[in-house]
Amino acid sequence: MRFSDLTQRIAGDGAAAWDIHYRALALREQGEDILLLSVGDPDFDTPQPIVQSAIDSLLAGNTHYAEVRGKRALREAIARRHHKRSGQRVTADEVTVLAGAQCALFAVAQCILNPGDEVIVAEPMYVTYEAVFGACGAVVVPVPVRPENGFRVLPQDVAALITPRTRALALNSPHNPSGASLPQSTWQALANLCIADDLWLISDEVYSELLFEGTHVSPASLPGMAERTATLNSLSKSHAMTGWRLGWVVAPPSLSAHLENLALCMLYGSPDFIQDAAVVALESDLPELDAMREAYRQRRDLVCECLADCPGIRALKPDGGMFVMVDIRDTGLSAQAFADRLLDRHGVSVLAGEAFGPSAAGHIRLGLVVGAAQLRDACQRIALCAQGLCDELSAEDLCAEQLCAEELMETQVHA
Repeated sequence: MRFSDLTQRIAGDGAAAWDIHYRALALREQGEDILLLSVGDPDFDTPQPIVQSAIDSLLAGNTHYAEVRGKRALREAIARRHHKRSGQRVTADEVTVLAGAQCALFAVAQCILNPGDEVIVAEPMYVTYEAVFGACGAVVVPVPVRPENGFRVLPQDVAALITPRTRALALNSPHNPSGASLPQSTWQALANLCIADDLWLISDEVYSELLFEGTHVSPASLPGMAERTATLNSLSKSHAMTGWRLGWVVAPPSLSAHLENLALCMLYGSPDFIQDAAVVALESDLPELDAMREAYRQRRDLVCECLADCPGIRALKPDGGMFVMVDIRDTGLSAQAFADRLLDRHGVSVLAGEAFGPSAAGHIRLGLVVGAAQLRDACQRIALCAQGLCDELSAEDLCAEQLCAEELMETQVHA
């Protein structure tokens, strides 16, 4: 049977990136001692008041169709929280509720991009980005953000890639996979480019509430940017609600209307009881949120401390998020080969940097998604893996030196 061209555009390296994670899950099911650091799923429980509100809503019979754009009480709560955190005043009419930030990204791309349009994306990029933009026939134009610059995008690099076909710029701050965040000066320079070239900005801010250093800047709050920015966010990371699939887009009313039309034919609204729980999540004073953020910060510091003096590897301290990038180039292996060896010989599952793009080659991404004891254990295993590789390299170098010396002696004898 024949399939559409879409099936080719949504496959590829991004989908294959998860193969090692699935392999790790299979090994764990077979009874192997596997530490899963390959996916950004919090190990914390959703705070109890949120769970209880969903139960209460279910018991109240809220299991019918909800408003397609999202119930007004939730959209108003999102608008208030967005204003509090970004300074940008928005109304409920500028909010569209969708099934997580992943769905929000897909919906925005479908509504602003045509086949052949170019979208400039910071690379390395989250593994689904390429397929999302490819699904609508757009062309991803990567702008490399290199480890030597802390994985931060440089406005001059973006400017050099803008063409008459450029329609949008997509950025994620704090960045996944690196955890790097952008300062206001960079955002202002990027905003100037968007305004000058009439570009959309897709701002993925799902890690904005897990920022440890610096101040989060929401670019839609900058002058001239509200009418051209789609801000994506969700409760998945900040509230440990990955499985609830509740995210949203804050966008100009015209884009919000198109998003509603797309949601009508794609989702027909998010479940009412989940939306009720989301209102509680956004409006309650939950001490668990600060505790989770502090736990992630402590875990980040623990990883950087544990790997600080390990031969062959170097942890890159992130500004925020749930991950740490580790430079393993001195071990002599590619990141994918290192990740495979780490899983097969030491029982730790991480993602190879190449899965996110060539600029992350030679790096692995490990998730801060287990407790301190397990994380320390994982770091010890990573260090052991790296040490073994460095020892092998040293042995190879020694053999090479001995071979050269023998060849030199033989040449002298014959001379």
